Amino acid sequence: MPPSDLARPTPAALAAAHGRKVPDLIATQLDVLFCGINPSLYSAVVGHHFARPGNRFWRTLHGAGFTERLLGPTEERELLERGIGITNVVPSASASADSLSAEDYRHGTALLRRKLRRYRPRVIAFLGLGAYRIAARRPDALVGPQQQPFAGIQAWALPNPSGLNAHYQLPDLIECYRALAEGVLTPRRARSAPRRVVPWPP
Repeated sequence: MPPSDLARPTPAALAAAHGRKVPDLIATQLDVLFCGINPSLYSAVVGHHFARPGNRFWRTLHGAGFTERLLGPTEERELLERGIGITNVVPSASASADSLSAEDYRHGTALLRRKLRRYRPRVIAFLGLGAYRIAARRPDALVGPQQQPFAGIQAWALPNPSGLNAHYQLPDLIECYRALAEGVLTPRRARSAPRRVVPWPP
């Protein structure tokens, strides 16, 4: 990962970040909106997505061809120039996604659907098969493109890039994400529709 000026949060700062939100990286006319499960406490403290050391999101994006160089969390806004955004199913940070309740998912999924109706990305890519299965109510879904749209948007389910996801090593993640990149990047280069950064919530 590129050098970062992010200071490592103290244990007290991490504890105080429970329930805090990280602003969405979102605009209209996006080619792909990556949707995590919910922010880590680390990300909530520093205010950037996928900021916890060991998370492989940024390396996976670069390896899959979404970015020309390896970006770091503090450079996340450069993704918008590439037609890429980031949001979460559940907006509130927690120490572990395992602590999220059914009500957290219900409320978060309703919010996500409203967000998609507002911004209309070409593709929404859920970063976590379990989160997609819950949000879409499709318990048998598999990794990859989904047959049914989510809120009218083409949906993909991709592995969680967290370092805690031992089922997928970095080369495996890159392979899965590259399949999406090959589907959205080539058409994007031929498109010139302007993207507008519209604040959320409206």
